[in-house]
Amino acid sequence: MGNLTIRNLDDRVKTKIRMRAAKSGRSMEEEARRLLTAAVRTSASEQAGLGTAIRRRFASLGGLALEPLPREGVRKPPRFK
Repeated sequence: MGNLTIRNLDDRVKTKIRMRAAKSGRSMEEEARRLLTAAVRTSASEQAGLGTAIRRRFASLGGLALEPLPREGVRKPPRFK
């Protein structure tokens, strides 16, 4: 196992990690380990694009069927003189 020292960590980040650790009954070190492990566990192939993420989020609501709009014939191009 390796060691990691993090310098210049924002005080707000440290406070949030400390609060999360206290809430879950873990040490700050264990909480930081879990956060880092979770952050690197997600591979780039598992990350979805925006459209896919939106579709997944609202999939449980069901689809939306829209009636097609009526089509008109092609207009004649304008003539410029």
